[in-house]
Amino acid sequence: MTYEQTLEWMFGQLPMYQQKGKEAYTYKLDNIQGLTSYLGNPHHTFKSIHVAGTNGKGSSSHMLASILQEAGYRVGLYTSPHLKDFRERLKINGKMAPKSFVIDFIEEHKPFFLKNQLSFFEMTVGMAFEYFAREKVDIAIVEVGLGGRLDSTNIITPEVSLITNIGWDHMDLLGNSLPLIAAEKAGIIKSGIPVVISEYDPETAPIFKDIASKRNAPLIFASETIMKNYTTSLLGKYQARNVKGVVATLGKLIGFEINEKHIRQGLLNVVNNTGILGRWQVIGHDPKIVCDTAHNKEGITLVMQQLLAEEYNKLHLVLGFVQDKNLDIILPLLPKNAHYYWARPDIRRGLDADKLQSAAASIGLGGRKYNSVNEALNQARSRADVTDLIYVGGSTFTVAEVL
Repeated sequence: MTYEQTLEWMFGQLPMYQQKGKEAYTYKLDNIQGLTSYLGNPHHTFKSIHVAGTNGKGSSSHMLASILQEAGYRVGLYTSPHLKDFRERLKINGKMAPKSFVIDFIEEHKPFFLKNQLSFFEMTVGMAFEYFAREKVDIAIVEVGLGGRLDSTNIITPEVSLITNIGWDHMDLLGNSLPLIAAEKAGIIKSGIPVVISEYDPETAPIFKDIASKRNAPLIFASETIMKNYTTSLLGKYQARNVKGVVATLGKLIGFEINEKHIRQGLLNVVNNTGILGRWQVIGHDPKIVCDTAHNKEGITLVMQQLLAEEYNKLHLVLGFVQDKNLDIILPLLPKNAHYYWARPDIRRGLDADKLQSAAASIGLGGRKYNSVNEALNQARSRADVTDLIYVGGSTFTVAEVL
């Protein structure tokens, strides 16, 4: 098969949470354990850092990788979802895995995948672990896909675990309270392995303290212990919270020589070193166009704060969401004095633009609906003055379409 045919088979034959939602989520680790055993347990051959959290885990993972690259290490980076190319999920020192590796991995193991009915995510995690093992990385940064306790990545024994923050997302799967969600994220805490929490929250801190204590895992709240300020190439004031967690995590990493210069250079070169996309990414000028993958209450709150701090004449928002988002929570976060362009991300879970427009109108947000995200962006471009600002977001998949 060609690379395109391989991806078509992967996306078409196997359930994927990003496309299908809850039905693709499995409540056990048996499948991934069976796959890695069949592959010879490749995840046992490299060291790792495990990263979970509601918001910021992708940015934090890329920061960690960039700093370790600056320190001279060969660094694997596993993240999800991708925005432009599937291989964004599997990188070593910022370079995506070869297309040939993806093709060969699927071709060789397809009978096993079909026989055992593996999910898209389970298969991809196995692919990443096999790639990092073959390429003999010094360390891999492994981002949790969803939750923590039952996530397919949660079969690794990392050097350090990092949990960025806890917010309202995927409540249908993880629980309908912050302590319940925190307990699921805390499922990545391993016996005797240090765990860093980026942000202290009095509502969730007791959960982390209790689980860490039971597992004899040293616990660090980065926001309470890291006092230095650092600059990063990832734009957006909200990244300061992620930086603290990253620096604290590296402070607990044993056996790697990382100095202050590596940290500062790594943070300044995140984009160049790792190729990260979609984090307050400027994709146009005159007018300025910014996109961001923030898609839940906490993430969108921070992005809206950033937007309102920008300088512009008029604000244009191109927004699309997925069906499982609670619009009663999300829409009131948006500014009243902005021009809105509503669209449906081109995936099965995309929220119909008619429904989005109607829900927005019910709380006083106007705007027009469009047949696609790119049509909405083109309309925003045509109506915006050079002194205006256009923002694209609401969903990872809305951003993926414009990129």
